[in-house]
This record gives sequence, structure tokens and C-alpha cells, in this order.
Amino acid sequence: MARQSRIIDRAMTRLKLKQLRLLDAVTRYGSIQGAARELHISQPAATKMIRDLELDFEVKLFERTNRGVIPTECGDTLIRHGKLILAQVSNVAQELDDLTEGSIGRVVVGTLLAATPDLLPSAIEVLMRERPKVAIKIIEGTNSVLTPALMSGELDMIVGRLPTYRLAAGLVQEQLFEEKILAVTGKHNPLARRRKLSFEQLRDHGWILPPPETALRSQIDQYFNSQDSYAPPAVLESVAYLTNRALLSKGNLIGLFPEHVFASDILHGDLAALDWEVPFGKGPVGITHRGLDFLSPAASAFVHALRRVTSNTRDTIDGDAAKLRSIAR
Repeated sequence: MARQSRIIDRAMTRLKLKQLRLLDAVTRYGSIQGAARELHISQPAATKMIRDLELDFEVKLFERTNRGVIPTECGDTLIRHGKLILAQVSNVAQELDDLTEGSIGRVVVGTLLAATPDLLPSAIEVLMRERPKVAIKIIEGTNSVLTPALMSGELDMIVGRLPTYRLAAGLVQEQLFEEKILAVTGKHNPLARRRKLSFEQLRDHGWILPPPETALRSQIDQYFNSQDSYAPPAVLESVAYLTNRALLSKGNLIGLFPEHVFASDILHGDLAALDWEVPFGKGPVGITHRGLDFLSPAASAFVHALRRVTSNTRDTIDGDAAKLRSIAR
């Protein structure tokens, strides 16, 4: 405890934001020289700043290797927390700017494909109706891209399918609802008119699949391997809604997606849900954030909007899902 108290005292009285910016730059450049150039300081000054940090925290932060300067485990920890501090400072500046410009708060939301068609737009509509001056920014991606951004403070939350793997320390999840995976294709695909399909009848078709780093793709690959190491004749990896929609409607590709992604297209007859019971992929959709204490008032209001939208539309969600399954049959 004495060492911890000593380090906390030094950090509170001597730590500078420029030192944290330097650590981040060294990691990106892999060299102190490149980082010093970005911060417009001399290399000796940069070296001294790192040395001061090592003395204050009583750890070694970087190792010199043939590949350049790389952070130690302690260095990684300080850099990770440093990026969060820098992001919070940036968020404060952005919120103050929003207030000056007449906006009341700001929310930055990372979204996965499952959240895009209905849940997120409905919650945004609620928030904008109740807080019309809130600034909202939406960033689409996969968990592998969005989670580091959430941990570093660049995002307030992620909305979409909750990952099944162990969550990083400091992150919390809130489940909103569960959904299944559907096999989707174009309405002119001959398979769209067949009933009680088996996987054998799908083997000759190309597939639109999520990227390898997603949990759903891992489940798909495991299933394909269990089917005599099935290798699709063609694979497109994409989570781009408009691209996937166009490819499905024009060809005979099969896509595996959460059931609400193309719900509207299927209900309107633009695409078709195959009558094949996907034997994997059922999972929760919800919110991931760094804890309620880290949410700004605007971000907290958006979480409440997501909860209310889910509660108010639960019957609609279940009804649409039932319709989709009846159409597939």
C-alpha cells in the first residue's frame, strides 16, 4: 500500500498530459524519434519524459528490439489508461463546444449489424424528440474494432449482438432481447420456393458471411467443419447492409444474418428467408459500456431510450420474428 500511495501522489502532482500523448505516439511509431517529431520536441527531451514516468511509476515502460521500441506489459497498461484519460479530455472539450454551439450533450455510439435496422433508429428518434439539441454520432463496425474504441473512451457504448467471449475488464453488458439467425437469399433463387431444406441442398451456393473476427463467423466455421469439412464454392465477407442487400437480390448467394437485419426486406417480399433451421447463432442483443458512472447525461438518456424502445416494441419484434419464420415455411 505504501508503494501504491507513493505512485498515486506522484501521478496526481507530476503527471502531464503531454507525457501520455508521448507514450501513445511512441507505440504508434515504434520509435522515440518519430514520437518526438510528432510532438515537436527533441529526442533527448522525449527520452527524459519517458525516464521521468518510469521513475514516478517505478516500472520499465519500453524495451528496445530489432523491430524498434515496444511497450512492456506495464507500458501497455499505462498506455491503455493514458488513452482513456486523453479521450475523456477530448470528450470534455467536445461537450463544451457542443454547449457553446447550442447542443446539449453528445453521444458516440458504436453499432453492430444487428442493431442497425430498427433498434438504433427508433432509440435515436426517441432521444432527438426528448433532447433535440443532443449531438449524436454513429460508428459502424465489428466488435474487434469497436471494443478497443470503447475501452479507450472514443465511444460511449456499443449496441448490437453481445459477444459470447469473456468481456474485457471494466466493461459491462445489458441484454435487451434475443434473436435467431436466418439464411437469406434473393426472391428469385429457386431455393426460396422450396420447403424444409437440408444443408445438403445449400452446399453448391456461394455465401455472404460475417468477418472471421466475429463470434457468429466462428460458429459458422465450426458448423461447416462439422459437415465433412465443407468449403463453400464462393465466400464474400461483408457486414455492409446496402452491399449485401444488392448482392442477395441480384444473385443466388445465401447470407447468414440476425433475423432483424433484413426483416423489412423479407416482409415486403424483396428478399426471402430460406426454410432451413439455422442450427447455431442464437444470441443476445444489447448494450456494452464502461459502466453507468462513466456515461454522460446524454449517453445515459440514450441507454434509457434503448430500454424503452425495446420494452415498447417487444410485441412487434416477436410478431415480426414469427412472420419471418412463417414466410420461410
